[in-house]
Amino acid sequence: MASKIDPATVESGSAISMLKTLNIHLKEIGPTFALMEVTVSDIHKNYFGGAHGGLIAALIDTVSFFPQPLLPSGKPCTTTNLNVTYVRPAAVGDLLTARAELVHLGRRMASVTVTVSNQHGKLVAHGTTTLMIEP
Repeated sequence: MASKIDPATVESGSAISMLKTLNIHLKEIGPTFALMEVTVSDIHKNYFGGAHGGLIAALIDTVSFFPQPLLPSGKPCTTTNLNVTYVRPAAVGDLLTARAELVHLGRRMASVTVTVSNQHGKLVAHGTTTLMIEP
């Protein structure tokens, strides 16, 4: 049986140690959406000098938990599926914004779509997550 968790806030979400390490910031929690941002820096570079795909995958996975009905409402959940499609590379200095939209919330499962755009509004990646709501 899962233990009760404190509802997540912008502050507690941004305080997650991995997000602090990657300089990812939770910016907004909405009724069915959430926003996170990261500025691509040298710590995020892949072998070719652009943003590592793992950064974008972590961004998509993590922002999925923060629409209001999920962690901000104190519902413990875990990722059961993560699908990421990379559309264009992100370069050092790019500001990436990830927007999660809760598209389904059942008793046991939630479905979330995420878009990641750069500072010019260009789509960098999109993805979906399936989250299992813990009892």
